[in-house]
Amino acid sequence: MTSTDQGVFLPANLRALAREVVGLLASRNETVSVAETAAGGLVSASLLATPGASKIYKGGLTLYTLESRIAFAGWTPEHLKSYSGPTPEIVAGLASNVRGKLGSTYTVSESGTAGPTGGSTRNRTPGYVALAVDGPSGTVTAEVETGHGNREANMVEFTLAVLNLLKQTIEGKARI
Repeated sequence: MTSTDQGVFLPANLRALAREVVGLLASRNETVSVAETAAGGLVSASLLATPGASKIYKGGLTLYTLESRIAFAGWTPEHLKSYSGPTPEIVAGLASNVRGKLGSTYTVSESGTAGPTGGSTRNRTPGYVALAVDGPSGTVTAEVETGHGNREANMVEFTLAVLNLLKQTIEGKARI
């Protein structure tokens, strides 16, 4: 590592987007919470690495396992009986549940398959992620497919996608 690399945690495009989102929320006196899975905490880390985060960040959960969803996100064993991988409906439910518990203006959620391996259905293919933003006007969802199984790159791309969806929602540009 060279001296110019020290202290650099996030890719430049992710740092810039997180800065935009934190600035938007702070300017509106609004807050955000996070319920993430495949991004593994990178959504929260991106926000928290941004100066001013303490004014807008209400908390976050990395709900990587189904057991953690039961313990922290309102799931019951009944949810597990019909679980067939991440979907927009599942992440919308996670976002709504966490937003209700933390009282944030918005909650972002994502769940997908970072790779390099996955399943045989579309929503378990490496590079697939379902996204949701739950806010005062309702819930917006989206799906993204990166087309590759590079785990670290997918985690960054999932984080960029969810923060972009949050930004669009805050700006009133996302369809609810």
